[in-house]
Amino acid sequence: MGRPRDTAIDDAILAATRELLATGGYEALTFSAVAECAGTTRPAVYRRWEDKADLATAAIAAMSEAADRPPTDDPHADLVAELEAFRRGISRPHGTALAATMLLEGTDPGLVRRYRERIVDPRRRRLTEIIERAKKSGTVGRDADLEVAVSALVGSWYGYAVAGRTPPRDWARRSADHCWRGLGGT
Repeated sequence: MGRPRDTAIDDAILAATRELLATGGYEALTFSAVAECAGTTRPAVYRRWEDKADLATAAIAAMSEAADRPPTDDPHADLVAELEAFRRGISRPHGTALAATMLLEGTDPGLVRRYRERIVDPRRRRLTEIIERAKKSGTVGRDADLEVAVSALVGSWYGYAVAGRTPPRDWARRSADHCWRGLGGT
């Protein structure tokens, strides 16, 4: 069975990966550079992560605050909190650029798959669960279109980015309010 992995090395590798992604992007990321930046060895990185896509998405996913946000009795407040967490994540250095990379035709399919599995799908599930709770409680309409709502919620951020505009400071609340009204919310 062997000895347990040193979580301090895991944390150092993930932090180094985020730093290198922010400064050089995905294409410049190498296991050698990560090992050097983390103060460890390449074999230590290879033992923990299968490939560059696995490492990069693990580093991004490790920043998630979802576990720190248990559901409350107020789905609207939960929606605002989830969107605020999204805003903090996408606002990190090169966050929007990294998300945009997933749309490029030549992007490594393994990276896209893992990014969706680790970052996009969990966020969409959390948003869907929040709106489902609101439907069950009657605070939004029973016929609320979850698929469109979830896409619209995070899509508005990208709309600002494509237009070259900075989202307002209160983007999370305003987006949640707008969507809530569109869902028949009270």
